Amino acid sequence: MEGNSRISPDVLARYAADAAREVPGVRGIVAGRVPGRRAVRIATEDGALAVEVHLSVDWGTPIPTVAREVQTRIADHLGRTADSRPARVDVIVEQIGPG
Repeated sequence: MEGNSRISPDVLARYAADAAREVPGVRGIVAGRVPGRRAVRIATEDGALAVEVHLSVDWGTPIPTVAREVQTRIADHLGRTADSRPARVDVIVEQIGPG
């Protein structure tokens, strides 16, 4: 039997959010500042998967280090669970709070 299967962008967004939450220093996933923007956005650009995730991080956390780890975890997690390794993972820190 032949056919195609696709995983919904909403499911990919949930997978990405779960992966980001596992990174030490990440307090949570937060909605973007622009009204109607989701906390995790999945897009296809020129046939490649792109992820945008908005985070809240703990005060004192080295943001570049956490952002790189979030990028790596999301890419690895989507590659393993959905066989869809993103070409790009953009991390936007929206909030910093007490750890």
